Amino acid sequence: MKKTALLTFVLMIFGFAFGQPLAQFKEKKKCGFINQQGQVVIEPTYEAAGYFSDGVVTVRVQKKWGVINAKGEFLIEPSWDAIDDFSDGIAIAKLGKDLFYINKKGEKLHSPDTDKLYPYRNGLAFIRKDNKVGLIDVSGNVVLPPTYEIIKDFYGNNARVRNNGLWGVIDKTGKIVVPVEYDDIGELESNKITWAKKGLDFGILNGTTFTVMEGVEKIWDFGGSELTYAKKGGMIGFINTQGNWVIEPKFLKARAFENGLAPVFINEKWGYVNTSGEMTIPATYNDAEVFSKDGLAPVKIGKDWGFINAKGELVIPAQYQITVGGGFGIFQSADSKGFIDGLARVKKEKVWGYIKKDGSLLANKWFENIEMFSN
Repeated sequence: MKKTALLTFVLMIFGFAFGQPLAQFKEKKKCGFINQQGQVVIEPTYEAAGYFSDGVVTVRVQKKWGVINAKGEFLIEPSWDAIDDFSDGIAIAKLGKDLFYINKKGEKLHSPDTDKLYPYRNGLAFIRKDNKVGLIDVSGNVVLPPTYEIIKDFYGNNARVRNNGLWGVIDKTGKIVVPVEYDDIGELESNKITWAKKGLDFGILNGTTFTVMEGVEKIWDFGGSELTYAKKGGMIGFINTQGNWVIEPKFLKARAFENGLAPVFINEKWGYVNTSGEMTIPATYNDAEVFSKDGLAPVKIGKDWGFINAKGELVIPAQYQITVGGGFGIFQSADSKGFIDGLARVKKEKVWGYIKKDGSLLANKWFENIEMFSN
């Protein structure tokens, strides 16, 4: 029993040390990585770096890209002109004008019969031939021959597809889940519900049943929620998965519900409504973002951002900036706003850092730049 407990403890420590998310930071124009406790785990020695994915990250040394693991050990020596993020153990790498699939040893993999290489995501990659797109698996086997004009990225087990200007949905086996007969379509939720457009009509698609919502001009994706926002008569309100108005369209702008509250724009200011349409946090802000799962939301007061709780109390003073585009090299990554896992990425004057929910600065340190945590 003691040996088993000791082994479990060792494995937990090992996983904590090398499996937790890391964030790239920049110091004296060099890139390194910190963990979520603010400890430097990889010293800043690289000219540039990407985001951790699939347990590894790309780094640039003397204008060439290689790959290191979470301990800072080189798995691929810097020898490539560019390397995309790894997924499923595979990445796209560039040498001169040529692109290749490589594994984590830097070995070139068999290239499929395609006019363009696409990155792997969740076990699949696109292939293109004669302006049609299909799917291959990680072994390079064709799952779906080039069939569609467009295949969007998979959302869960499903992806939107287009042919002859019309949209439908397929699953990861290439099977048609929603017939290709709509002029536009949203991401298919796990409950098989989404929005769609047929001709000039927007409505809710439940399985194969399309219910028109009269006069609606646009519907946004549900994003896993029971509510989403929709536009009618130039104003925005909220609907449920049955296509019923839960909050009548009366806002100029709105954002998604999280923790039972949604940001809305009315009378030239932002505030928050609950699912009953009641303005529980008055519209007094210059801008406002959705609440995070941590229970705080970024709000803009004047030119700066702070954070409020669900009662509308300003718990972190408005003294930060939170928005910036991220990514390095030829492959870009998007940034997020607000708190994630108890930390929020912020800028103050010309430096970047992470703050905790109590407003304190992670490791009491600012950086030239710092990116999002990933693993």
